[in-house]
Amino acid sequence: MAGQKTPEGYYKLDRMLLSNTRRGSEVRSCGTCMDARGITDAMPIEGAARSTMDALADWTIAADKVLVF
Repeated sequence: MAGQKTPEGYYKLDRMLLSNTRRGSEVRSCGTCMDARGITDAMPIEGAARSTMDALADWTIAADKVLVF
């Protein structure tokens, strides 16, 4: 999410993802997970958007390689 305070020594995931979205990468979040945590569509970083399991399945099928973390 945008604006989180990251403890010293931890990765700053929002910065890592922002640098990729500025290069044209897409960042999508699980809509069900967002709802369970009270995360609204306005809260994620710039360039990130709500998505679905169907979209994830489509991306996985279309991908040459899949990266999971």
